[in-house]
Amino acid sequence: MALPALAQDKTTIEWWYANGGRIEEAIQEMIADFNTSQDDYEVVGVRKGNYEETFAAMIAAYRVGQHPTIIQATERSFLTMLYSDAAVPVNQLMAEQGYDTDWSDFIAPVADFYVVDGAPAALPFNSSTGIMWFNADHFEAAGFDKPAETWDEFEEQLYAIKDQGISECGMVLNSDFPWSLLEGYSTINDYPFGTEANGFDGLGTEYVYNTTPVVQQVEGLKRWIDDGIIQLSGNGMSPAQLFNSGTCSTWSASTASHAGVEAEAQFNWSATLQPHEAGVEPHNSNIGGAALWVLQGKADEEYAAAAAFIDFVAQPETQAWWSEQTGYVPVTNAAYELMADQGFFEEYPTREIALLQLTRHEPTENSRGMRFGNSNQWWAVLLEELEAVWTDQKSAQDALDSSVARGNEILRQFEQLHAGS
Repeated sequence: MALPALAQDKTTIEWWYANGGRIEEAIQEMIADFNTSQDDYEVVGVRKGNYEETFAAMIAAYRVGQHPTIIQATERSFLTMLYSDAAVPVNQLMAEQGYDTDWSDFIAPVADFYVVDGAPAALPFNSSTGIMWFNADHFEAAGFDKPAETWDEFEEQLYAIKDQGISECGMVLNSDFPWSLLEGYSTINDYPFGTEANGFDGLGTEYVYNTTPVVQQVEGLKRWIDDGIIQLSGNGMSPAQLFNSGTCSTWSASTASHAGVEAEAQFNWSATLQPHEAGVEPHNSNIGGAALWVLQGKADEEYAAAAAFIDFVAQPETQAWWSEQTGYVPVTNAAYELMADQGFFEEYPTREIALLQLTRHEPTENSRGMRFGNSNQWWAVLLEELEAVWTDQKSAQDALDSSVARGNEILRQFEQLHAGS
């Protein structure tokens, strides 16, 4: 009697990611859907901690040849990944594996960030941008429909909410507030953050945000802190909890906060575009989040699996589902159109705000985003200097001057390390 043929073993690859909570649940569901959609490949998703922890784990594993096939890495690590020679450019991978990916369909401000020499180096995945969340009950009580479009008028609203006794906290600062309120502020108002098109045109870039209205923006935030408009933290509550509890009236945070706000806020809430300066034509905001990188040193069948998974992730249906589940923006126009055609944005209008903000202006040299080397090191320096402003140890100008000087030293270190690459 002939024995039954053994089932063909699937090619298994690992994807290391950094998201927890509801986002992780969506990631695992996406992986499960891919694994059941075909019989050749299996993706195993492994969370290695936050973004920094996951990135550090990947570096350590790569050095000993125990790295995953796919890694989720933030936009701040873009140049490190690019110059590491550890990644296979995603367009090269897809072409070699026979996939005809339409890269022109990716939403411009998102795709442009990951494009090098006309081709994408990584697949945009959980892309986000900062939007302005607000307590609609507080604003209605103060006689306002929503946060104003300009910063001057927005400031008047926050003082009115406090003066009328509606809320003792007009705004809570997120832990990553410079991303939306300084970097995003610069892109929206088309102010340069650094030379060389914010680093897109070369490693010789230098920070210059200490010479722009970012200085006045920091001075304004300091004034709000001193006047009790802004709350930094309190009673062990996170910024998300301070907003979702109804304590604070506004919160500038990622569109990916939708999952938490929708589940936890017990009041009438909404969201709108970030303010811009008066007299300025608002540009697109900056992107955040992360991308999927495929790493070197794997077998051909593992690259076939990676390409199949990336193709699955990039499909309009997958992108639309992912955005609906998480609040992250869909990264292709096809997915955006699919969600619109299905009436999703009519039912959930705040889900479209990030897309409207990202696409309202063709990206310029100042609004394409930030591409600086060793960005995490500079980020720590900036937060340290801003803390000196909040505690009256330095003026806004002095702190930003210092952060620029220290940041430019970090940029030179990165440039020297990768000179000639």
